Amino acid sequence: MTMTHVPAYAMFERHAKLFQALSDARRLRIIDLLRGGERCVCDLQADLQCAQSLLSFHLKALREAGLVSSRKDGRWAYYALATNGLLHAEQAISALARPKSVQRRLPVNCCG
Repeated sequence: MTMTHVPAYAMFERHAKLFQALSDARRLRIIDLLRGGERCVCDLQADLQCAQSLLSFHLKALREAGLVSSRKDGRWAYYALATNGLLHAEQAISALARPKSVQRRLPVNCCG
C-alpha cells in the first residue's frame, strides 16, 4: 500500500513511529551497523557495548517501525535492514520537502 492510499491520520501515526525510532543515536548506530548486512544480536551487542536488555529494547523499536527485520536460527537472533521500511522513511522525508497545495473548503475573506 502506498502512502497516498493511507488515510492521513494513519499515515501521520506511521511517520511519527518511524521518526521516533530514528530519533535515538544508538538506533542510528544499529542501522549503520546493519548496512553491512545481517548481524547476530551478540555481534551487535559487542559492537555497541551495551546490555542485552537495552539492545533488545532498541531493536524492538526499530522492528516495530519497520526499519529492521529479524529471524531466529536456533538460539540465535539475526537482524537485517528492512528495505521497505527504509524506502518508507525516504518517501516520508521527500514528501515533507514538497509544497502542498492549499485547498480551502469554505470561502474565506480574511486577507483582503
